[in-house]
Amino acid sequence: MTNAPLKERFWSCTVAGFFLHSFVVSQTIKTISMLNLRKSLLYSLSLILFAVALRAQSEEPTYGFLLLEMNARAAGMGNTFVTMTDDPAVMFYNPAGISTLEKPSGSVGFLKHVLDVNAGYALYGQNVEGIGWIGGGVRYLNYGTFEGTDILGNPASDFSAGDLALTATYANSRENLHFGGSVKFIYSGIADASSTALALDAGVLYLLPDYKMAVGASVLNAGAVLSTYGPTSLSLPLDVKIGVSKKLEHLPLNLSLNFHRLTETQDNFFQHFSNFSVGGEFTLSSVLLARIGYNNQRREDLKLANTSGLGGFSFGLGILVSDFRVDYAFSSWGGSGRSLHFISVGTTL
Repeated sequence: MTNAPLKERFWSCTVAGFFLHSFVVSQTIKTISMLNLRKSLLYSLSLILFAVALRAQSEEPTYGFLLLEMNARAAGMGNTFVTMTDDPAVMFYNPAGISTLEKPSGSVGFLKHVLDVNAGYALYGQNVEGIGWIGGGVRYLNYGTFEGTDILGNPASDFSAGDLALTATYANSRENLHFGGSVKFIYSGIADASSTALALDAGVLYLLPDYKMAVGASVLNAGAVLSTYGPTSLSLPLDVKIGVSKKLEHLPLNLSLNFHRLTETQDNFFQHFSNFSVGGEFTLSSVLLARIGYNNQRREDLKLANTSGLGGFSFGLGILVSDFRVDYAFSSWGGSGRSLHFISVGTTL
């Protein structure tokens, strides 16, 4: 297969942030007590304002894989993970969440993307007495192998492309207020060209146990590109998320609502909130969980000929066995006829 048709088929059905990363690659080839609640809300607002200021200075975003969900539990719930607790995978969505880990926990996962594209992650988090909660993780995206050609279209050496991000996280808590941050080193390579970046994540999470609720906010991928593929000026895909979750009192269901990419340019203020996701996790038994999610932005991105099919919807299952949890998720890409498949395994020590 040749590089150009593969790129065209793959990126024609992907989300906007992911598409921007592909564009850059192709160009390279060519050449909260009430006092605490008030404090947490003020802190969340300051994070959002900080992110908006950074966004105003951004240039051409790349590293779109940072916006791609990889954990099966999160994917099954429509990626509504900002307020998730006691799950190490929350590190990729809101670093404050790892301070809710009750035991040392780890998780690994794999994503079968469209065509020859695959992705995965591994992460771990635990409490260190007297210090707080620490964690670390790695995630990657592999685009596969491409047939190379020279400037005249003659066959040349095959090449591969991929992305990698290393994450180190710290979090702590004060009563019901949780806060944390991450530093990330990011690498992207294609053939002999590469680009690197350094980014920071920050987040807050406030638990209201009497109401079985949680509210949270995070700013992800705020940083700078250290080196680029070439003369093109790049920036990171800044993402601001806010979320709320509620465990229903008389039904074994945990509901979550997240807003994301709140700094993207829109025609009016209210359109910022069209980038939302909703998700639910049903506890069917002591060993079986069922999940469903809906991502409104993805459904719009996947619309083909005014139809989206099941685009934007996702479904998942979780099985609890001793100290292990095995999760699977299916995410539809609507009218394209393609779908994503996720599998994750988590454990406590």
